[in-house]
Amino acid sequence: MSTILRRTANAAQNASRRRFFATSVAARKDLVQDLYLKEIKGYKAPPAAKDAHVGVVKTYSAPAAPKAPTVPSDIASELAAYDASEPVSTSQPAPQSSGGEETVSGADAYLSFLEQDLPKPEAHHH
Repeated sequence: MSTILRRTANAAQNASRRRFFATSVAARKDLVQDLYLKEIKGYKAPPAAKDAHVGVVKTYSAPAAPKAPTVPSDIASELAAYDASEPVSTSQPAPQSSGGEETVSGADAYLSFLEQDLPKPEAHHH
């Protein structure tokens, strides 16, 4: 039993000796960091010129005031001219070709295209 106690006492003494001689990283000085901080603290920015903004910033000018809409003075004559005019048709019939085929356009042509059978794929022989 005494040998076990001696071994543990020696191990405790060795551990305390190792801790006593160890140096911490925080105690070391970082010369580069110190020089960097010294230069930053000593830096003075050059003063900006008073006319530095000229040419960079545009001057503000208020937009022109909008004009009020005016009502036509002779509304009755304009309405009479509108009623007398004939409406213009935007859809004109498509000219038919002289051949025997009928030309179909629009939705009917699209629906007939969709109703057609798909061509059968050709079998390739290798």
